[in-house]
Amino acid sequence: MFSRLRKIGPGAFVVAAFIGPGTVTTCTLAGANFGFGLLWAIVFATIATIILQEMAARLGVVTQQGLGESLRSIFSDSPAKWPLFLLITLALYMGNAAYEAGNLSGAALGLQAVFASGASVFRWFIVGISAAAGILLWQGAYRHIERILLALVALMALSFISTFAIVRPDIVALFRGMVLPVIPGGALTTVIALIGTTVVPYNLFLHAAAVREKWQGEADLADARADTAISIGLGGIIAILIVSTAAASFFGSGLQITGAGDMATQFEPLFGRFSRYLLGLGFLAAGLSSAITAPLATAHVMTELLGSKGGTSSTLFKAVALSVIVVGAILSLTGVRPLTIIVSAQFANGLLLPIVATFLLYAMNQERILGTHVNSTRANVLGIGVVLVTAGLGTWSILRATGVV
Repeated sequence: MFSRLRKIGPGAFVVAAFIGPGTVTTCTLAGANFGFGLLWAIVFATIATIILQEMAARLGVVTQQGLGESLRSIFSDSPAKWPLFLLITLALYMGNAAYEAGNLSGAALGLQAVFASGASVFRWFIVGISAAAGILLWQGAYRHIERILLALVALMALSFISTFAIVRPDIVALFRGMVLPVIPGGALTTVIALIGTTVVPYNLFLHAAAVREKWQGEADLADARADTAISIGLGGIIAILIVSTAAASFFGSGLQITGAGDMATQFEPLFGRFSRYLLGLGFLAAGLSSAITAPLATAHVMTELLGSKGGTSSTLFKAVALSVIVVGAILSLTGVRPLTIIVSAQFANGLLLPIVATFLLYAMNQERILGTHVNSTRANVLGIGVVLVTAGLGTWSILRATGVV
């Protein structure tokens, strides 16, 4: 077990990408508004993430290609090649731009909590964070601060674990919420957002690309699978603790959560007046780290599909990544409430997930690139199950929004 833990790698960065301000915000609002009732969505999302990310990791380890490269190889002679690539690119670019807006807004909320500043400087925080993310990406310097950001995110996660022990939530209600799938009135958007903030579509591309740098072939598959299961399992537990802590602290209290400062009050039993600094720094670190990974993933997708050479140092790669930051910054500066932007971005991810997962499943059944490591019947059944559930929830949401049901 300990030897496995020492080999933890890309899976941890996948978790860092989804334990961002979007997850903290969405989970907090889920607990505050619906108590323990939506914990089953986190359980489902965690299992779904492990299923899909294991496929992405297996694809990267065995083929030594990213998901985008594999799709380019599979569809190289197909007349549907460019329409399909255009669909993937547009869907992911738009989804990641929305996600980026949520990341930047979350990081800015963190600064706002730390400095106890008003709305007047919020936009300047977004501009400053966007500029910082852009400079780090262009210079490749993000690798040097990655571990610092991860450490701050880990500190925030540990704070939720510690606070959970102090607020002593109703354990019976907690377990009931984990195993009984119910959707209370007005909760459908939150359910889809909880899934979208955990099963992040761009992580499927990012994970397949990242495992190549750590593992070089089939002999490393066991380590890659252990890395995926352990890392994502821990991430799911953290998300459950955030919902549970918020449920115990806020549900039924009548408190309206409008910013990071309000969310920080759940830490007060443990950290007192330092709560807003802790959550603020955690939000800033989580937002900035996710604000870097989302553009990276988008650039990986586009350059892999186009067959561009030069990797992460190419001008095209950097230009695509920077454009995602710019579009995300523009969206976050529209004047829409930051919490609305953050939750809406997770909702958009939930709608995008079935499309990306379908392409992943198709790639995982191509014997000519995976050989004996194609999906088993069991893996296909589980993967199709994830696609059907998420597509069904998304369709139901759209039909309700249009007044059909």
